[in-house]
Amino acid sequence: MNKILISACLLGDPVRYNGKSKSLENEYLRRWRAEDRLVPICPEIEGGLPVPREPAEILDGLAGDVIDSTAEVETINGNRVTESFLNGAKAALKMCQKLDIKVAILTDKSPSCGSHLIYDGTFSGQTIHGMGVTAAFLERHSIKVFSEQELQHVNEYLFVLDKEKILSAVGS
Repeated sequence: MNKILISACLLGDPVRYNGKSKSLENEYLRRWRAEDRLVPICPEIEGGLPVPREPAEILDGLAGDVIDSTAEVETINGNRVTESFLNGAKAALKMCQKLDIKVAILTDKSPSCGSHLIYDGTFSGQTIHGMGVTAAFLERHSIKVFSEQELQHVNEYLFVLDKEKILSAVGS
């Protein structure tokens, strides 16, 4: 069975910038947990940031720009944390490669994990369409990233992946 990389905060771990979780309860998550598919990660912690930590946003660009070294991730107090965000993204990819993970569920609006929305870099609470650094980095390496709002789509994608894995094993 295919494993799923998932933001640890969605499983109830208090790892968000404010020391809280963003617990999500859902029939899919319960089943995937029972099947031992879920692999939790907090890329920001993996990148060396503490809990709690200052809120951070991508400035003057999008996640792809951060990866390409043309934009930065900064905290609300002006501290650059780009390197920590990149290190967290690399740690997430390494985990995916080690466990042959092809799908991730990451917390939307996060400068690290956002798959559809991130904050606009002004610390005003406004969101824009875009990805977080880890989400974009994983997508660049062919890991399909979903938000916590897309669990039905994850389930459908897993069905296809599991079917392909079974057919491949039978054909070998």
